[in-house]
Amino acid sequence: MLLSGKIIATLFLSILLMGGGIVQASANSKYAGLVMDAKTGKVLYESSADARRYPASLTKMMTLYLVFDALSAGRISTSTRIPVSRNAAAEPPTNLALKPGQSITVEQAIYGLVTRSANDAATAIAEFLGGSEARFAEMMTAKARQLGMSRTTFKNAHGLPNSQQVSTARDMARLGIALREHHARYYKYFSTRSFTYNKRRYGNHNNLLGRIQGVDGIKTGYTRASGFNLVSSVEANGRSIVAVVMGGRTSRSRDAQMAKLIKEYMGGASTGRDRMLIAKAPGGARTAFASMIPGSRVPLPTDRPEVETLTAYAPEEPVRAVAAAVNVPAAAPRPQEPVRQAAAAVDPMPTASTGGGAVGGWVIQVASMPSEDEALLFLAETEKKAPTVLASVVPITETFEKGGVTYHRARFVGFDSKSAAWGACATLKKKSVSCYAVQQ
Repeated sequence: MLLSGKIIATLFLSILLMGGGIVQASANSKYAGLVMDAKTGKVLYESSADARRYPASLTKMMTLYLVFDALSAGRISTSTRIPVSRNAAAEPPTNLALKPGQSITVEQAIYGLVTRSANDAATAIAEFLGGSEARFAEMMTAKARQLGMSRTTFKNAHGLPNSQQVSTARDMARLGIALREHHARYYKYFSTRSFTYNKRRYGNHNNLLGRIQGVDGIKTGYTRASGFNLVSSVEANGRSIVAVVMGGRTSRSRDAQMAKLIKEYMGGASTGRDRMLIAKAPGGARTAFASMIPGSRVPLPTDRPEVETLTAYAPEEPVRAVAAAVNVPAAAPRPQEPVRQAAAAVDPMPTASTGGGAVGGWVIQVASMPSEDEALLFLAETEKKAPTVLASVVPITETFEKGGVTYHRARFVGFDSKSAAWGACATLKKKSVSCYAVQQ
């Protein structure tokens, strides 16, 4: 009877594991999960949601976000050809077996990332849009901060092992919602079931597509260090959620846990009107998550009446270095003046008043750039120069127009006092970064 009891207990445990039960989640130290209502931002379930984990190929969600940014801005098209370097071709599987010297279209690269999770295509994209893989990773991290992903750092575009490349379940849920909201036109790629390239058919690694009602993407990921990861977007019966499972022991248990979360929490999601959960500041600038998102502490910039004209400029050499590194075709027209002169001449934002009070928070501005890519890269470079004073604030870009040309302010938001903002500027100026403070 004792032996039979052990057998029964073992079978029961196996059933729980296959069903994705709580036993599997709680017993796994790598596990993290979150379910968010995609209409309201309400967190319906979370477990270790802010614990840093390795994203593995969930990284490609941000790679694709930046591709979609470039498509939306008209800097590239789906037919633009991406060259394949020796470095990109050497990336280990999974891949598309790309060869040095060949090229693929942007759309082929997108399909390759969504279905095959192709590492060679991811690196080719990074080198094409960022000028180098390292530069593109800086752009990814800067965009993550802009979206309120405060605990995420990217070091590559594919998600292959790097001890410094980390994220959280909450940050990945935010990225999933940002992809849906900001790039609805291109989000459909995530529901692709298969893709044929060079006479080979590649199926989507997301096993829940077509198997669970309403699942329309987003991305899987796996390395030995990360375990099995999955971000899912689900829309059914007027409800919508984004769910994250990280650190699964096997792909089967990960999928079972995701299916369980969808079944248990989908019914608690709102059936109300869709709400934009990613704030867009006046003038079209895209900022971090609105305060309705749990865990977000990013103040939203607002326009203020102009009090006095400020002369602001970005250091000339860093700007040139950043601009040279951005290899983006079909860029928008740029002003004829050097960036340093343009920034000084066109940015009309006022200085902060000298009075006390920090109502609305304080912001520092470090540059004005003719392209968002340059602004994001400059923010990333600035963050590296002063990581301590900028640790608790978030980099954003804001647009404004002058003479028919759109410019992008590079700013850090979230200082809680005048002294903190001015102190940060003082530190940055010692490192040859021009800076001024603005009270929101």
